[in-house]
Amino acid sequence: MSQNIENKVVVITGASSGLGAETARHLAAQGAKVVLGARRLDRLESLAAELGLDARAILSTDVTDYLQVQALVDRALELHGCIDVLINNAGLMPSSMLDKLKIDEWNRMIDVNIKGVLYGIAAVLPKMKEQKSGQIINVSSVAGHKVGPGGAVYAGTKWAVRAISEGLRQEVKPWNIRTTIVSPGAVDTELTGTITDEDIAKGMAKTYENAIPASSFARVVAFAISQPDEVDVNEILFRPTVQVY
Repeated sequence: MSQNIENKVVVITGASSGLGAETARHLAAQGAKVVLGARRLDRLESLAAELGLDARAILSTDVTDYLQVQALVDRALELHGCIDVLINNAGLMPSSMLDKLKIDEWNRMIDVNIKGVLYGIAAVLPKMKEQKSGQIINVSSVAGHKVGPGGAVYAGTKWAVRAISEGLRQEVKPWNIRTTIVSPGAVDTELTGTITDEDIAKGMAKTYENAIPASSFARVVAFAISQPDEVDVNEILFRPTVQVY
């Protein structure tokens, strides 16, 4: 699986825990040069120490701030001179019934889950066009395929990620840039900890009783990256089986 991964420069947002951290571990073990961003710098520092990374390979990054996302990408370019892969991983899931009117939470999901992805794309696209190569991996969700009660806004953001990714795929073909959407089901992370609606939290806890380990997500991402440059893995949906489009 390490074929086509070794020495690739991979930028990961939301890398301080869960999917991002596990993916960083998995890719670094296969020789990738990872550059990691997240809001929780203390956790990034611990992860960097664990992986033996240069202290400059981590950066406090709030994906709702475009300038911070650009700074993360600029750091990767400063360290390595190119960027091969961007993994737009940062996300929130404070699900709630719409009649609870948790508008602040809706806005936060829109800012992180949609704008954060757009800011990542904006930060790497000029360099990838210049290099005429690169891969952008956006994290959607099974919720981006199927909506359930309490998940309307979260699912809306993940449907948006899929729509943006498909538009991106069509637009970047002339520059040999690959795009991949990863749509996981329930994965064992801290994501459910953002739910403040008690009723939804109880139901989600039951759903997550048989959650997929985060290492499964990391292996799926590695699979997408490891494919030959002429192979574009458009979307991977897994719950718990894997379907590749």
